[in-house]
Amino acid sequence: MAVLLGGALTSTAAGAASTTDFDKEIKPILQTFCYDCHAGTKKKGGVKLDGYADVAALLKDHETWESVLRAVRSGEMPPDDEKQPTADERDKLLNWLEGELFKVDCENPDPGRVTIRRLNRTEYNNTIRDLVGVNFRPADDFPADDTGYGFDNIGDVLSMPPVLIEKYMRAAEKVLDEAIWTEPRHSGTTNRIEAEKMEVAAEGKVYNKLYRSLEREGQLFTHIKITEPGEYLIVTRAFGSRAGDELPKLELRLADAAVKVFDVEATESAPQVLTHKLTMKPGDYKLATAYINNFRDEKASNNNYRDRNLYVDYVEVIGPLRLMPYPESHKRIFAEQVKAGREDKAARKILESFSYRAFRRPVKADEIDRLMKLVKFGQEQGETFEGSVKLALQAVLVSPHFLFRGEIQPEPDNPALVHPINEFALASRLSYFLWSSMPDEELLRQAERKTLRKNLDNQVRRMLADPKSRALVDNFASQWLQFRRVQDMAPDFEKFPDFDEELRAAMLKETELFFEHIMREDRSVLDFLTADYTFVNQRLAAHYDLKGVQGNEFRKVSLKGTRRSGILTHASVLTITSNPTRTSPVKRGLYVLENLLHTPPPPAPPDVPELGEVKLVGSLRERMVQHRDNALCASCHARMDPIGFGLENFDAIGRWRNVDEKFPIDASGVLVSGEKFEGADQLNQVLSTSKREDFVRCITEKMLTYALGRGLEYYDKCAVDKVAEQLGKGDYKFSKLVTEIVRSVPFQQRRGEGERRIAQN
Repeated sequence: MAVLLGGALTSTAAGAASTTDFDKEIKPILQTFCYDCHAGTKKKGGVKLDGYADVAALLKDHETWESVLRAVRSGEMPPDDEKQPTADERDKLLNWLEGELFKVDCENPDPGRVTIRRLNRTEYNNTIRDLVGVNFRPADDFPADDTGYGFDNIGDVLSMPPVLIEKYMRAAEKVLDEAIWTEPRHSGTTNRIEAEKMEVAAEGKVYNKLYRSLEREGQLFTHIKITEPGEYLIVTRAFGSRAGDELPKLELRLADAAVKVFDVEATESAPQVLTHKLTMKPGDYKLATAYINNFRDEKASNNNYRDRNLYVDYVEVIGPLRLMPYPESHKRIFAEQVKAGREDKAARKILESFSYRAFRRPVKADEIDRLMKLVKFGQEQGETFEGSVKLALQAVLVSPHFLFRGEIQPEPDNPALVHPINEFALASRLSYFLWSSMPDEELLRQAERKTLRKNLDNQVRRMLADPKSRALVDNFASQWLQFRRVQDMAPDFEKFPDFDEELRAAMLKETELFFEHIMREDRSVLDFLTADYTFVNQRLAAHYDLKGVQGNEFRKVSLKGTRRSGILTHASVLTITSNPTRTSPVKRGLYVLENLLHTPPPPAPPDVPELGEVKLVGSLRERMVQHRDNALCASCHARMDPIGFGLENFDAIGRWRNVDEKFPIDASGVLVSGEKFEGADQLNQVLSTSKREDFVRCITEKMLTYALGRGLEYYDKCAVDKVAEQLGKGDYKFSKLVTEIVRSVPFQQRRGEGERRIAQN
């Protein structure tokens, strides 16, 4: 614990109306139970007891004091083998920590502030899907998102590198190219004739193994057979070299008659695709591409402009053409037929609708006016109506109002002004929390009518039932429980030859289906610890030695009578908490402390060698005991190792075992708070009973962090306490957890930037 050593925290220092006399009531407790290990030169667990100059310095050390609260509340401190305070002494210390040092006014709570943040890669892909209607994942090409507090949607770490701006520009263009047809499209059989295989009636050669050059006037030709009457598209890919005042001219000929002349503007770096439609009857035709304006200037000072030539890559005959229906993405944007002379009105209506959904709020007239200027520009450049509107829509997709999740604040620099976020911001918080995507029409409609806040419970139920809530599995659960990491694990093949890609995929699928089942069936969150069921296919069932499962389809199976229960016996979790060659009780214990109890130890001292770097003998447990003899390691390992030992019957890829090499497994353990257990099942029972409050607070804090997109602060204690309390009253149902988080003050409200003064008595 961190305390003032050698100085009194008096009522005057702590606040004029302080109710606790530090010197008489608190300091004796700390001296008796804490100072021996955490004062002066002693710094067990990385925690030093002295060094605070005054109360202000102490209060700024939020991280240390929060760890103190957790340790005392959970019973981890003092350790079980040390002298213990009485219940009254423990309560007095807790009340002082919570009520005097971190006093927060739950009647006037601080909702905190959320950094305006961009959409992360997953949110961008999902938003494009729901906004435009294309099955296209442009953000997969974006730089990886940084993570903070265990999640990749934290505003403070979602930076905007310059390369990402360029990616946004390209993505907007690609998305709309996929979604919008600027002119009708046709389907038909394609017959491609490579230029080097065509007959030649001109001077030239094969160039760069790809093109046929025409260096004098003449033609390339081929013979085609048309079997069906109809419209055909003739496509030629070509480029030219320039000389003189004209561009190279390519003449398309059918049956030796000229049908179209093209100016070839393209150069070798970006060849040009030339198209022309022809109506043809059945029959045999001679099809030719001719070069008709050869020129050479021997006196040209620049060799690059001395000789005009034409280079042809291929000719395609596509048809007969049949009009293709517009894709749903196009029809979603261009919902109505545009009448002649009404293009501007139609364009404005399209932009208003699209921008409203893209910005996730009402748009102002001047915002649409600016977009309409782009439509006008496109029209002036000869674009079709669709092409002109597309230009404006690209601007929407690179707008900060699309890329960032902004929320209106009346006084953004005033930390004292607390206000509810408006209903459109609430709709976005809801949708990006539960769907990792934009609000749908129902949420926007409710926000527009200002009825969303009063209908939150119904909306949460609707949204959890929607298939898009699968995003909670892919984005929240996979990061909280870290099982997505199984995709990157590489167990040693010599030691674990059974591990292959099929097993890896099955491990991942099991945990995904498990979380999704708890969510969709509204099970108790305690199932994460004690569930007597899981989901397997034949491959994973064999790995678990479960009988009677055939085929690749996953199904729910009972674990009654087996040695498995809950998430800790999933192969995915057991694999990610192991080393390539062996299990790691330290990693497994740390996993439980960090992800299920939210009481992580401090980082290991930098000068302590890894277990494998020193020569130790005996079983893994015996070697770890020798490792723990290092005084710098002992206090933290006393918290981690017993938990990890409880899982030692499972090897580094999650198979059951009774021996580790030649040594019998000893899966017994004792937590620092005194609870004893033997094996994974008893460990899970301890976690779900005596450590239930810690687990409930942990999942609450993890989900609230994810929902808010920021790390939690000491002033979020009121919200966490209330959610955890209501979750218990609601039989720990998953939907209750989500609903209470959505109802919480940090989710519903915000304040301006800056630090609020800590309330004191």
